[in-house]
Amino acid sequence: MPDQTSQALNWDDLKIFLAVARTGTLRGGADSIQANHTTLTRRLTLMEEGIGSRLFDRSKQGLVLTQLGEDLLPHAERVEEEMTAAARVIVGRDAAPTGTVYVTLPHGLAMTSIMDDLSAFAEEYPDITLNLTFTNDVADLTRREADVSLRVAFEVSDDVVGRRLVQMSQAAYCTPDYAKRVQDNAGEGLTLIGWHEPEGAQTAKWVQDSYYPKALLKHRVSELVPLITLAASGLGMAYLACNLGDRHPGLVRAPFQKPLAYRNLWLLLHRDLRNTARVRLFVDFLAERIRSRRNEFWVAGTVEKVER
Repeated sequence: MPDQTSQALNWDDLKIFLAVARTGTLRGGADSIQANHTTLTRRLTLMEEGIGSRLFDRSKQGLVLTQLGEDLLPHAERVEEEMTAAARVIVGRDAAPTGTVYVTLPHGLAMTSIMDDLSAFAEEYPDITLNLTFTNDVADLTRREADVSLRVAFEVSDDVVGRRLVQMSQAAYCTPDYAKRVQDNAGEGLTLIGWHEPEGAQTAKWVQDSYYPKALLKHRVSELVPLITLAASGLGMAYLACNLGDRHPGLVRAPFQKPLAYRNLWLLLHRDLRNTARVRLFVDFLAERIRSRRNEFWVAGTVEKVER
């Protein structure tokens, strides 16, 4: 007699189960896999009926796994891993330089010369489409959230093929008018725009480690683009990667400092996609162009730490 449970389960069912288990709500599960809420609810009900037992119980916090749901979860996750790996194998056998390359990169890189590189690639390879997601979240390449990821980080520990393209420099930037107020006094009387520091804090370790340890943190931002815009409006000084600050027409490097060593720029892809033609072309093209402008990212005179 055929096993009823094996007939009741398929990959689409397990996808729905995982989505709800991870979000804790039917609505959140539907949104996470871009499914219709009503359809997801119906499919989950049919799945539970086919199994003959509930997978979730309702609580004040939302949906929680039953014991059966907890037992099923690791098996569903392994099936997901295998399906994702199978998809990578199929994509990895694509030998023709056509199709779409999915790329994630931080918001700040949208204001750099890397945009010129992307435009040049699209012109040279018109049969390849770029699908760009600008986000500060780290893409999980093992789940095929992207084919390629540009990341600004000291180190990368993911199970991916990583190229460290360049190390970057950073410096304090401000408007030309604000620069006239800067004296050789360690920043006394000046303002640095903060970045997620606790409310009320007037300094931070990165301020103490800068050339302006006496400057005060007076304002806060949560995103890079507003930080740049506010500095260009004259609100105060902002520490920026030099390839960002040097490119902005309304900003100059503040006086009485040297650029400081910053993070690395990485170009990452999953190892299963190394031989995919369109991905390989994109990675090689972008790496060569960025490395050819190394001095745009690592500025002459950059120091590892402030010299007092």
